[in-house]
Amino acid sequence: MTKKASILLVEDDPSLGYLMKDALEDNYNVKWLVDGQYAKEKFKEGNFDVCLLDIMLPKKDGFSIAEDIRSINQQVPILFVSAKSMEEDRIKGFMKGGDDYITKPFSMDELKLRIEVFLRRSESKPKTEDQITIGQYVFTPPTFTLSHLGEEQKLTRRESELLQYLAVNHTQVIKREDILNALWGNDDYFNGRSLDVFISKLRKYLSKDPEIKINNYHGVGFQFQIP
Repeated sequence: MTKKASILLVEDDPSLGYLMKDALEDNYNVKWLVDGQYAKEKFKEGNFDVCLLDIMLPKKDGFSIAEDIRSINQQVPILFVSAKSMEEDRIKGFMKGGDDYITKPFSMDELKLRIEVFLRRSESKPKTEDQITIGQYVFTPPTFTLSHLGEEQKLTRRESELLQYLAVNHTQVIKREDILNALWGNDDYFNGRSLDVFISKLRKYLSKDPEIKINNYHGVGFQFQIP
């Protein structure tokens, strides 16, 4: 029997929390918390495959929980589930370590689909070599690690996927829609804005080698320039 994936759900609305847990637990093991204060401890205790975090929570908000989780584990996918639909909230979520963001109200089918996208990618093997040299950096996709002269930067799953995609296709200008469809599943506006956030984060990580560039071709896409 295939082992069910485990999900950490932090949602303080009792009605929505119950509906989400009920809809998901046929396919997954779901640990539901209504208080963000204990999320870090529960995450340490469990072996979770996906985290679903509300943002507006009592005592500790979802952004802070995401930071706690990222201090322990850079690879586990984090999906924010929130009524906060402003673009700046989405961007903040990605900057805090989130991989995806879904706004309330949403359909349970959409939520399950987004979870499955993460789980399928977690199970798939990288199709490139174990290590990729990027200028002065060594990128190790299987461990989500970017090293520069002995210093290691742990990447999130989304950061690692994007860097790997750019590295494999570095000889060409890559269309935005191709990146979005390959990694996010669709090329809508909000996913496009999240792509820009992750591009900015990668530029920061790679800034110690001035010869590395992620060039933006306005209205077209990006080219990864490496020495």
